[in-house]
Amino acid sequence: MTFLRLALTVIGILMVATGLIWVGQGTGAFPYPASSFMINQTPWIMRGAGVAIVGLSVIWAARRFLR
Repeated sequence: MTFLRLALTVIGILMVATGLIWVGQGTGAFPYPASSFMINQTPWIMRGAGVAIVGLSVIWAARRFLR
């Protein structure tokens, strides 16, 4: 169980980080790379927020249900 809990926690952290990067690119706050198609595009704000929320849910579920 411990390995599964750790694996899900790492996956959740990566999802949260990815979601925050997408939100940053969608808002224009993180314009890297400069040629990215995601910069200043509203759909990426919503997609990034969704991925971050799912990532937080995965972390919460791993901590709550896998003891």
